[in-house]
Amino acid sequence: MTVDLPATGTRTVPTPSRAAADVTRRSDRSRRRRRRSGPIVAVALTVVCLLMIAPFAWAAFSSVKPTDVAFANPPVFSFAPTFQPYVDLWQTTDFYLYLINTILVAVISTIVALLIGLPCAYALSRYGGVSSLVLLILALVFRALPRFAVVLPMYDISRSLGIYDTTYALAGALIVINQPFTIWLLRNFFTEIPLELDEAAMVDGCTRFGVLRRIMIPLMGPGILTAGIFVFLFAFQEYLTAAVLTDTTSKTVPVFIATQLGQNLPLLQQASAATVLLTLPVIGIALIAQKYLVAGLASGAVKG
Repeated sequence: MTVDLPATGTRTVPTPSRAAADVTRRSDRSRRRRRRSGPIVAVALTVVCLLMIAPFAWAAFSSVKPTDVAFANPPVFSFAPTFQPYVDLWQTTDFYLYLINTILVAVISTIVALLIGLPCAYALSRYGGVSSLVLLILALVFRALPRFAVVLPMYDISRSLGIYDTTYALAGALIVINQPFTIWLLRNFFTEIPLELDEAAMVDGCTRFGVLRRIMIPLMGPGILTAGIFVFLFAFQEYLTAAVLTDTTSKTVPVFIATQLGQNLPLLQQASAATVLLTLPVIGIALIAQKYLVAGLASGAVKG
């Protein structure tokens, strides 16, 4: 079928049956390409996963090997498992205190970061303009600074205030360091909520704080959970800040593991056992909250 065009001549318009056939052929070609590339992608992802898991698997095996074969060269793969390094870790060190410090710091920093980040992110999502943009850029720049540029001034401040080597000083430092990330992530979630909800609530007599408390926070469940999990994991695994701001009383598990390196074989095995005990909670949190993390990140990534 042809259509006469006065200025440009004739143009062939495909019939519906031909258009449907073209769509079917393109769909078949796309399906064949996916079928051919599927095994390649699967193999590549498997290799990447194995490379990422290998260090943890090596530490886990070292923690249950007998001391005389734990760090043998070449490696020994046939051995009778033993949990003596875990027993020695709990009985001969203050590991349980370091673990309590780590959990306490992570919980405090997560709660305070969310309490500060929620109103800040809500304000930045609802009030546009140059000032909001400048604040967001400054937060991003601060988060991108080298860690030593932030931690060393905090060391001097904690010394001056007399709070050096306390869990509260370490938690406060981690709040400051992770706050820009919390604000950015929560702001993306707030931008997904229509402004009409704010306006309707304020017409009914709600204040801005009332809108945040009664409307926004209940709708922000996945976003709050996502931000909270990430901030908790950042604080739970932080090494550099904890190494600078703690000494003995408030030492965390990552700092303890670092102090065991370069020591004799039993202490190295205890470091491997501590690594496993530090990693297992992270794996558990990821497995339990994976659907919330995926849903939360997908929701917050639509708008920026």
